[in-house]
Amino acid sequence: VQLVESGGGLVQPGGALRLSCAASGISFDDVAIAWFRQAPGEEREGVSCIATLDGSTYYADSVKGRFTISSDKAKNTVYLEMNSLKPDDTAVYYCAADPSARVLSSSWYAFISSEYEYWGQGTQVAVSS
Repeated sequence: VQLVESGGGLVQPGGALRLSCAASGISFDDVAIAWFRQAPGEEREGVSCIATLDGSTYYADSVKGRFTISSDKAKNTVYLEMNSLKPDDTAVYYCAADPSARVLSSSWYAFISSEYEYWGQGTQVAVSS
């Protein structure tokens, strides 16, 4: 299984970016894909999650209304559309996959990093003027 993130970069406050997570070696029919982020000196935190079986989505309070997660099963890719970016959004963003999609049994699992078996290498997002 391989997850490859792309789309990071430097953007001004209020700007937008779209991150992509391309997956290979894993069925996209029934999997949970989440985005986590980690800023320097901070703990990793969950940002958003999607369950591909039914399209259920989950968001951290800090990004609700600004970020949108989506999936394209034909391309085995999950996207994170990020709008109204703030300096606090600066971090390395990782996508992760849970083949058991435990989030469908309880939303509590959405941002439990130990539930995710596969991880990408990360992509840097910097929000600064």
